Amino acid sequence: MSLQENYVLALDVGGTVLKAALTGRDNEPLHQARRPTAGTGGPDAVVAGILDFAEELRATGIDRFGGPPAAAGVVVPGIVDERTGTAVWSANLGWRDVPLRRLLSERLGGVPVGVSHDVRAGGLAEGLVGAGAGHGRFLFVALGTGIAGAIGIDGRMEPGAHGGAGEIGHIVVRPGGARCGCGQYGCLETVASAAAVGRAWATAAGLPGATAADAARAVAAGDPRAESLWRDAVDGLADGLLTGVCLLDPAVVIVGGGLAEAGETLLVPLRAALAAKATFQRIPPILPAALGDAAGCLGAGLLAWDHCQLPTSAEVSRS
Repeated sequence: MSLQENYVLALDVGGTVLKAALTGRDNEPLHQARRPTAGTGGPDAVVAGILDFAEELRATGIDRFGGPPAAAGVVVPGIVDERTGTAVWSANLGWRDVPLRRLLSERLGGVPVGVSHDVRAGGLAEGLVGAGAGHGRFLFVALGTGIAGAIGIDGRMEPGAHGGAGEIGHIVVRPGGARCGCGQYGCLETVASAAAVGRAWATAAGLPGATAADAARAVAAGDPRAESLWRDAVDGLADGLLTGVCLLDPAVVIVGGGLAEAGETLLVPLRAALAAKATFQRIPPILPAALGDAAGCLGAGLLAWDHCQLPTSAEVSRS
């Protein structure tokens, strides 16, 4: 086996950041890189940035390992058709029907490319080696620029009939609320995403550019303005998660993404809000994600190994 067959290219496309790695067969990163997503130039600029970044990573791999990667895995937000490798739609990136598998394979010299949903891939990693390990059924929810979920069932992720399973961020929890990028009003991600909380705190505190992390610190410090908007966000998130619990009855709910970095500042009131809203439902444990922002890249690496049908340490451990 040649040296280059021992690594793959993993690329996690976020709403604000592109994260990438060249990973070995044990899914450990051999090289890591990141850069901003070119969101200001529109969908075409985003796609061009992804292709350019992937080409640079391929060149790095050839330089370091003597040949191209065995395969590539790319994970993106929104609706994904995994069968055709098409990025069907994303509210945050603004694209529709982008043939990512074909475009990336052409740019990467014909290597096999797997395309999946970013949160679904992060959920796969969390389910195999993170907070969901040992649980047969779980709901993974990422609170980032937007909000999305992933449904884990017995070691696999459920994509749905049309690639849209887990889009919990577009459940309407506040009818008539703020307009969402999807076109609806009052979606969960307009209330409880890290981006929404950051915008609310920037307005309340008169601090342009303030983030959800700034809001969390203000909550921990006892600022009443921060506490008020935090309660609103947690209440909306609890409504969305209760819907998910009703539909899926998961063994655990795993909460990740930027807003989850607030830790118990988020999880303590969230658990209490869910318990208060439940009637007949059995509320599962609400756990923090274990892999942080590495989950997407880890999942993309697992996807790449699966796509080129080379065994991984995770697959070996499951056999």
